[in-house]
Amino acid sequence: MTDPTPTPAAPAPSLNRRFLVFLGPLVLTNILQALTGTVNHIYVGRLLGADALAAVASFMPLFLLFSAFIFGLGTGASILVGQAHGARNTQGLRAVAGTTLWAGLLLGLGLAGCGVLVAQPLMAWLGTPADVLPQAVVYARGMMALFPVLFTSMLTAALLRGTGDTVTPLRALGVSLAVTVVLAPVFIRGVPAIGLPAQGILGGVVALLLATLASLGWTAWHLRRRAHVLAPNRALAAQLRLDGTLLRTLVWLGVPTGLFFITGSLADLGVLRLVNTHGAAATAAWGAASQVMSYVLFPAMAVAIASSVFAAQAIGAGESAQLAAVTRSGMRMNLLLTGGLAALVFVAAPAAVGLFVADARVVDIATRVLQITVWGAVFFGLASVYSGVMRASGTVLVPTVISLGCLACLIVPLGWLLGRQFGLVATWLAYPATYFAALILQSLYFHGVWRHKVLHRMV
Repeated sequence: MTDPTPTPAAPAPSLNRRFLVFLGPLVLTNILQALTGTVNHIYVGRLLGADALAAVASFMPLFLLFSAFIFGLGTGASILVGQAHGARNTQGLRAVAGTTLWAGLLLGLGLAGCGVLVAQPLMAWLGTPADVLPQAVVYARGMMALFPVLFTSMLTAALLRGTGDTVTPLRALGVSLAVTVVLAPVFIRGVPAIGLPAQGILGGVVALLLATLASLGWTAWHLRRRAHVLAPNRALAAQLRLDGTLLRTLVWLGVPTGLFFITGSLADLGVLRLVNTHGAAATAAWGAASQVMSYVLFPAMAVAIASSVFAAQAIGAGESAQLAAVTRSGMRMNLLLTGGLAALVFVAAPAAVGLFVADARVVDIATRVLQITVWGAVFFGLASVYSGVMRASGTVLVPTVISLGCLACLIVPLGWLLGRQFGLVATWLAYPATYFAALILQSLYFHGVWRHKVLHRMV
C-alpha cells in the first residue's frame, strides 16, 4: 500500500538521531527514577524480610492508580509545551506550566488527605495477606502523604521534556538516587549512636521524601543558572494560576494516558487479588518481578513520549508531513531498545529477582513470571507509538477506547482463566496477550483510517 503522505527521504536519518539524543537521557531518567524505588525495595526486602517486601508490593498498584492522574496531566502538558515550543510562544509555554503545576499540587494535597482515611479499607479490600496487612497500611499512608512533593517532581520533568530537555530531569534524578542510597538504610535501621530510632518500613518513605526535595531544589537552582524558560522566577510566578481553558485542554489531551494508567492499575489490582489468595510468597514474587519489569517498560514508554513530543513539535512548527516519519522512527527505536532489553532480562531473570529477596520459592516464582511478562513490553511499546502520535494530532477517542477496552476486558478474565487451568504462574500470560491484542487494533485503526483521512487532511 502506498503512503499518501509526502514525506521527504532526507530528514529520516536526522530524525533517528533526534530520537536517540532525546531517548538516551529519557531512558536513563526512567531508570534512575525506578532505581530510587528499587533501592528502597532492596533495602526493605533484605533488611526487613519477605513479609515487609510483600507489604510494599501490595501498595504499588494503588500508587500507580493514584499517580495515573499525574501521568495524564503530564502527557497533556508535554503536548501543549511541545506545540508552544515549536511555535516559539514563550508566554504560552509558561502559562501551561503554571496551570499544570497548580493542578498537580492541589490534586496531590487532596489525595494525601484521603490517604489517612482510605488506606486501611483499600488494603483490606485487595485481600492483602493478614500477616502483612498492618505494615502495608502504614506504608500506604506514608507514601500517600508524599504525593504533593512527588507529583510536583513528576510534572516538572514532563514540562521540561516538552521543550526537548531530557538531560535536566536525568541529573535531578541522579541527585535523588544518591540521597536515597545513603539515607534509606539509615532510616530503616536507625542509628542508636546518634539517637535516631529505627523507622522500619517507613524508613524508605522518609528517605524518598528527602531525596525528592533535594532533586527539586537542584532543578530550581540549575534552571535559574541557565536562565531556562521554565526557571522559577517572576515571569513564571506570574503564570502560576489555574487557567480554566488551559486546564480543560490539558485534561482532554491527558485523559487517555490517565485513563490508561487508571484502567491498567485497576486491572493490576484485580490480578493482585488473584495472586494474594496464594499467600505472601506469591505477593512478594509479584513485587520483585514488577520492579524488574518496570525497567523493560521504561524504554517503551520513553519511545512513546518521544514520538508524541516530536509529533507535537512538528504540528506546532507547521510540518505535519513529518508525522509519518516520526511514527516509523518510533517503531524502529522500540524494537531496538525495548526488544533488546526484553531479551536480556529474559536471560538474566533469576539474578535480577534475586536482588530483592533470598527466599528460594519467591525467586523461582518471580523468575518464571518475569520471563512470561517481559515480552508484553514490546507489544505495549509498539501500540503506544501509534496512540502517542495520534493523540499529539488531536485524535483521542478511538485510540483511548482501544487501549482501555483491552485492559478492562482482557487482563483479569484471562488471568483468572489461565491461572485456573494452568496454575499460578500462568496467570501472568494475560499481560502479553492483552498488549498484543491492543497492538493489532491500534495498527488497524492507524493504517486503515487515521493515516488516510486525518493525516492527509492535516497536510
